[in-house]
Amino acid sequence: MRQLRIEVDAHKRNPLRTSSANTLLRLNQAAAVGADAGRSDSLEVRSLGVRFGGVVALDGVSLDVPAGRIIGIIGPNGAGKTTLFNAVCGLVTPTTGEVFYNSRRINGIKPHDLNRLGIARTLQGLGLWRALTVLENVMVGAQRGSTPGFASALLGLPRSDRYEKALRDQALQQLRELGIEDCAGRYPGTLPYGVQKWVGLARALISSPKLLLLDEPASGLSSSEQKQLIGLLRSLRERMSIALVEHRLDLVMSLCEHIHVLDFGRLIASGPPDEIRNNKAVTDAYLGAELTDERPAHQEGTN
Repeated sequence: MRQLRIEVDAHKRNPLRTSSANTLLRLNQAAAVGADAGRSDSLEVRSLGVRFGGVVALDGVSLDVPAGRIIGIIGPNGAGKTTLFNAVCGLVTPTTGEVFYNSRRINGIKPHDLNRLGIARTLQGLGLWRALTVLENVMVGAQRGSTPGFASALLGLPRSDRYEKALRDQALQQLRELGIEDCAGRYPGTLPYGVQKWVGLARALISSPKLLLLDEPASGLSSSEQKQLIGLLRSLRERMSIALVEHRLDLVMSLCEHIHVLDFGRLIASGPPDEIRNNKAVTDAYLGAELTDERPAHQEGTN
């Protein structure tokens, strides 16, 4: 039986298609998540499906991450949450459906092009280079734009030196904002796990993204670190859209304005925290009870 962990304080399309059917779909989505849907810097997922052989990982998932909003994506293990992020980021090829960002279809995008589009993502694990210092790890995440090039770096030309200094200063500033500047010269493996999570977040933020995708950002964090994370993400919402996959339901309920719930690759609920908290289908999904609709076969590793 799946365990339900929820600790909430009770007090506390791309307009390329203009058919009426698609217009109605967009209006329905806007009603569900607010008038921000479809604005600049919003992410729109439409009828997304992913199959691994005969296994259905995602089945017709449609959802929005509107501009300037913090959106939660939750569900039991194997629900398809990480697969959804992977499909959006080009790590997995969707079998069906479309993904739009800034009203531009981005199906088939290469992961290394996300930075240029203003999309940043953290991984479920740390994803840090152990042989690089914290500062160097963060520098890797910066927007590349017009770089001096290999020859300039090899020859030590002034332009290359200026570029590297500016990049180092930018990375140091990002570490400073997260309160971990004193770790700049250390290697990730020498740091506590919680601090390493902050390093991964700094690497994502240094590119000044407009859309931030966070995969289990609170895992491994202490209670005080989780409170810091909530405060940070709330402060970032004026600068970017945020979507997070998270198992800490107390954090999701207190932080997110709108929540999408996946189970066995399907979207089973979508709404504000109070509505999701009292949704029987969501409770059944976490407790392992049978839902009334037929569900595809479960596959491990499709979180």
